[in-house]
Amino acid sequence: MIPLSILDLAPVPQGADVSRALANTVDLARHAETLGYRRYWLAEHHNMPGIASAATAVLIGAVAAATRTIRVGAGGIMLPNHAPLVVAEQFGTLAALHPGRIDLGLGRAPGSDQATAQALRRTLSGDVDAFPQDVMELMHWFAPAEPGQRIIANPGEGQDVPIWILGSSTYGAQLAAHLGLPYAFASHFAPGEMMRAIEVYRDGFRPSERLAAPYVMLGYNVFAADTDAGATHLFTSLQQAFVNLRSGRPGKLPPPVAGYGETLSGPERAMIDQALACSAVGSPATVRARIEAFVARTGADELMVTSQIWDHDARRRSLALLAEAWGLPASA
Repeated sequence: MIPLSILDLAPVPQGADVSRALANTVDLARHAETLGYRRYWLAEHHNMPGIASAATAVLIGAVAAATRTIRVGAGGIMLPNHAPLVVAEQFGTLAALHPGRIDLGLGRAPGSDQATAQALRRTLSGDVDAFPQDVMELMHWFAPAEPGQRIIANPGEGQDVPIWILGSSTYGAQLAAHLGLPYAFASHFAPGEMMRAIEVYRDGFRPSERLAAPYVMLGYNVFAADTDAGATHLFTSLQQAFVNLRSGRPGKLPPPVAGYGETLSGPERAMIDQALACSAVGSPATVRARIEAFVARTGADELMVTSQIWDHDARRRSLALLAEAWGLPASA
């Protein structure tokens, strides 16, 4: 069985505030650690009322401090929003505080709309087309300093922080292969080019000091409950959130709605079916069978599970059912 990890968007449920969402994230990370999940990643999004992880490095520090063994990281940091030196200092600090436990996934999307991107940067000069150069600069700041080097990332210099390339197209796959880095694909919401991206990455992979062979991690939605019907009900929260987002009405994560699928228009149903195709929704047996088929089809080395469930207790329960069904090595 391949490892399972968790991507947490720190959802803000309707009826709750950011403080509750962040407390839920810390609690869920502790829970994931005892269940045997390998990593707990958080994602950078801005100007999103339903996502509380905008200050990603800060939240990673809180999660790492609240846990003991699980790897904690970014899935990811949107590099065009930041100077690579600042990212190196932030994650160098995290790695110094939590040795051997910090991951750094890098994306080239802004994680926001253009107006928000400009507010973040004060300018739009952070060009997504400069992403490869920014990644290489960041790797330079983590490398041991050379004699006479004028600028040093401290903390950061000499820190062994694993870097991942994230993507939802073949662009990131090509870059990860060229640099010999592990690759994570956002199949949990953009599965269209998944199989092609995996092929491009594996075929073009060049071994590096960081990684000897290609390593693919795929995003995957999991909604587990005691019954298929119960899980389908939980899943309607994510379906509503997607329709709202694609309709220009982003908001907090809505509670599940009975019979929601019957209210969707044809285009809305098609959009959801395409965007959320990489999902396992059902009882433990149903979820395990779906995941086994997905892994067999893709050859994934690891899955990054995300579960946008409105009720926190139901979300904890979903992850516990998945861990038991998949046979994760639970810890005390």
